[in-house]
Amino acid sequence: MAVTDEAIEKIKAMIVSGELGPGDRLPPEKELSERLGLSRNSMREAVKALEVIRVLDVRRGDGTYVTSLEPHLLLEAITFVVDLHDDDSLLELFAVRRMLESQATGLAAGNASADEAAGLQDEVASVDPDTVSLDDLVAHDIRFHREIVRLTGNDYLASLIESLSSQTVRARIWRGLTEQNAVDRTLSEHRAIADAIAQHDSALATSLATAHIAGVERWLRQAAEA
Repeated sequence: MAVTDEAIEKIKAMIVSGELGPGDRLPPEKELSERLGLSRNSMREAVKALEVIRVLDVRRGDGTYVTSLEPHLLLEAITFVVDLHDDDSLLELFAVRRMLESQATGLAAGNASADEAAGLQDEVASVDPDTVSLDDLVAHDIRFHREIVRLTGNDYLASLIESLSSQTVRARIWRGLTEQNAVDRTLSEHRAIADAIAQHDSALATSLATAHIAGVERWLRQAAEA
């Protein structure tokens, strides 16, 4: 194991064991390196690596702290990777999203209150496909799917699904859909999903979400082949 990797593992062990918790300040670099039996240089490199993935927060002139370790922070790196990939790679990512989000939609149907379900329906009704801009379509898509996964009550699942379809990816998708005049169909699918959630029909909501995301996959595949 490389020395820097060993340093990362030892800091990670301190967090996992509870010796360091969210918001805690790490001991000074010299003290920590001596305690862990590692060089200050390897400790410094480990801290940099853990800062990049949002495990640590280096505050210049103050010290190094453990972040909140909330899911949305720890999964940010996935969004960055997704944004860099081409359509072929996005097909694989969308396959993962289809599996996760379809089940999340079924859970949402079981959990949603009447007011929450009505809010989803209102969100879809607020979009006029004849006049809406691309930016507004992207914003709608984010609000709609984010609310569905929020209703699962699982922050890790919500953050993971969100990271698999960032704003950048959604803009690419919606741009293609508007060019193919598929906005009406897509919004109709959103409406059907919202209605199934309102009816607390988990099986139907799961099936509709699966078909909806599979439709986007088909468009991506056609775009990649073209």
